[in-house]
Amino acid sequence: MATTKFKGTDVELLGNQVNVGDKAPEIKVVNSDGLGDVVVGGAQGVKQLVIVVPSLDTGVCATETRNFNAKAASLEGVKTTVVSMDLPFASGRFCAAEGIDKLTVASDFRNKDFANAYGVLLGGSVLAGVTCRAIFVIDENGVVTYKEIVPEITEEPNYDAAIAAVK
Repeated sequence: MATTKFKGTDVELLGNQVNVGDKAPEIKVVNSDGLGDVVVGGAQGVKQLVIVVPSLDTGVCATETRNFNAKAASLEGVKTTVVSMDLPFASGRFCAAEGIDKLTVASDFRNKDFANAYGVLLGGSVLAGVTCRAIFVIDENGVVTYKEIVPEITEEPNYDAAIAAVK
């Protein structure tokens, strides 16, 4: 059973665990800009940096998204997507207020397809039903080349390792 921690307490991760070397499932999530579909995973002919956060309405997630937005500006030919369970309307307001314009912010609120396919859905805890904090790098052929499940949800990911993995 895969787990992460929330304030020191183990939390089960539900769904199919995707690991380095696996084919990244191709999943549709909802764009916060216009409610259209955004495809994450699969072979897209470009590298993908997929940033998974519980909710943009928390300090750590907001900071993480701002940091990756700044770093994404220097990534040539990389599709960078933040996935959360936030409603697209709330995500859109966050992006407008914070100037998030170098990456795509998308929601998995409809069916939790992404969270289940990648094994990042939080189980029995006060946060059950949202995603953990994770990073996936997917190569041009749709293979996962880097994965970080942040061990403690309240902490930020290893930015340097994620950026190095996608370059």
